[in-house]
Amino acid sequence: MKLFYTPEAISDLQRLKTFIEVNNPLAAKKASLNLREGIDKLVTFPKIGLPVSKAPDPQVIRDLYVSNYTVRYLIQKQVITILRIWHNKENEKNHL
Repeated sequence: MKLFYTPEAISDLQRLKTFIEVNNPLAAKKASLNLREGIDKLVTFPKIGLPVSKAPDPQVIRDLYVSNYTVRYLIQKQVITILRIWHNKENEKNHL
């Protein structure tokens, strides 16, 4: 399996890192590392996340929870597409 990030997911990562970096650069690095490590586990364990019940096909669209963040992803034959990433205090509807 390979990982692919949508432009929205890349933007989400940059936005989250920038937000944290303003007050705590070390925490921003730690959060980025935790997210990368969590997302990398999907290559080996693609179904580790929870199915998104409201998705058209909950078995292929899932949410992975990494620390205080949600990573929404799509499982395809040979690719896992990272769709969006947000902090759990944010409104999920803003990231659909």
